[in-house]
Amino acid sequence: MDTLAQAKENLNNKGFLDIETKDATDYVAEINRLKKEKNAVILAHYYQEEAIQDIADFVGDSLQLAQEAAKTSADIIVFAGVHFMAETAKILNPKKKVLLPDLKAGCSLADSCPPEDFKKFKEKYPDHKVVTYINCSAEIKTMSDIVCTSSNAVKIINSFPIDQKIIFAPDKNLGDYLNKQTGRNMVLWDGACMVHEAFSIEKLLDIAADHPDAEIIAHPESPSHILKTASYIGSTAGLLKYARESKNNKFIVATEAGILHEMIKQVPEKTLIPAPAEEDNTCACSECFYMRMNTMKKLFLCLEHELPAIEVPEKLAADALIPIERMLELSK
Repeated sequence: MDTLAQAKENLNNKGFLDIETKDATDYVAEINRLKKEKNAVILAHYYQEEAIQDIADFVGDSLQLAQEAAKTSADIIVFAGVHFMAETAKILNPKKKVLLPDLKAGCSLADSCPPEDFKKFKEKYPDHKVVTYINCSAEIKTMSDIVCTSSNAVKIINSFPIDQKIIFAPDKNLGDYLNKQTGRNMVLWDGACMVHEAFSIEKLLDIAADHPDAEIIAHPESPSHILKTASYIGSTAGLLKYARESKNNKFIVATEAGILHEMIKQVPEKTLIPAPAEEDNTCACSECFYMRMNTMKKLFLCLEHELPAIEVPEKLAADALIPIERMLELSK
């Protein structure tokens, strides 16, 4: 069996094409060549490694990436992000080829909401509408009335009458924040993102004390004790906008540290400090293990061989598309 055939054979087990490349391979040049040859587009999340963000055709948060996936004219979509994002792109583009550099690039938040368990949970509240954060599986989306992202969540919740009972899943921290913002009392699924749960309030307060001129800005997936310290709470795109437009020149940023790459580009004159994690690590920040599973080598091999490809069963995709399209329509 040749190398490629062996790599394909091991794809489901490994999650990526495990093929050696030449040491001198110029991944940037090769990826750009393949994009042009194959009419491919690379969509990357702000939490990807810097080199992937730099080579992507579009970098954004979950809402922006869903919108971009919905309108692309490319024949191939390479999604540099995590599985639920590529799955959403495939649902929006059932006839296009959607690739993910590493199939095992999952999401702790999506994993915290198993479909069978959520189905039983939903059955306890038959008179409730279901709003789900986009960070969930296609199966969870099929049980939803509408999907939201952190960028549009308040707008989505407020689209329902104030007396409408709502289940919000899977993020309890985002759900708690939305209850406070909208005056609702939504029933919350007990799920969370390990990246945002990892912030240390003690270390954060120490850094804030050392930098009294710094504003804390935070993503609403963070626990309430972190959010209480923040001057501004918003999505990744919202955090970027705030840092860009604020007159302040120093920020402590409480979200996944990958956002700092784009933030530095947009506000190079400002000081940016990543919020610290409980665990002592090399960056003294909170990084998503799953987001970092994608590498330039995997991106190159995935585009060259058009694998791994994301597949979503037709009926599942059709059912999951309904709440996604409702979100996109409300987000125009």
